[in-house]
Amino acid sequence: MSEKRVAILLSGGGTNMAALVDSMTGDHPARPVLVVSNKPGAGGLEKAAARGVPTAVIDHRPFKGDRVAFEDALTARLEEAEPDIICLAGFMRVLTEHFVSRWEGRILNVHPSLLPKHRGLDTYARALAAGDTEFGATVHVVTPALDDGPILGQVRLPVEPGDGPDDLAGRLHLWEHRLYSAVLRRFAAGEGGMVTLP
Repeated sequence: MSEKRVAILLSGGGTNMAALVDSMTGDHPARPVLVVSNKPGAGGLEKAAARGVPTAVIDHRPFKGDRVAFEDALTARLEEAEPDIICLAGFMRVLTEHFVSRWEGRILNVHPSLLPKHRGLDTYARALAAGDTEFGATVHVVTPALDDGPILGQVRLPVEPGDGPDDLAGRLHLWEHRLYSAVLRRFAAGEGGMVTLP
């Protein structure tokens, strides 16, 4: 079976991207072919280049809110790389149905909550405000609805007494990397089932 080609979209420092790229070695069924950022100065671009992965910038700002035009430019660059899978790794743009339908069933995202709970932003503060006894991260297939789509994996961690949002974020960080890498491996291999950590 030929290796799956993976493109990764990011907006920031790229720690999730780096973990994904570092995992795609040896007998892994996928290889990274492109890292794209919508922010020219994103730290993740440097991390990707240091790992020998081609990078590109599609800055959303010149499109002045025309999301479809931005997504068309993004798609044009992605099509050059011919990815089988697109991983969103801290990509801070909401993708429209126009983009998602073009890559239907091939886009993965990691979200810092136990979906379907706490879609959207400020997930740690919302989990604490709700009195949740556990928190975590979810990797799912992207659909046009925000933070929706089939769940492929979750990591669940306990909320400790006195925890604040930063405590939750700090504890989840490495687990999130492990989860996303494990899900990508299984997804690229065409294996079903859900990854559950720890």
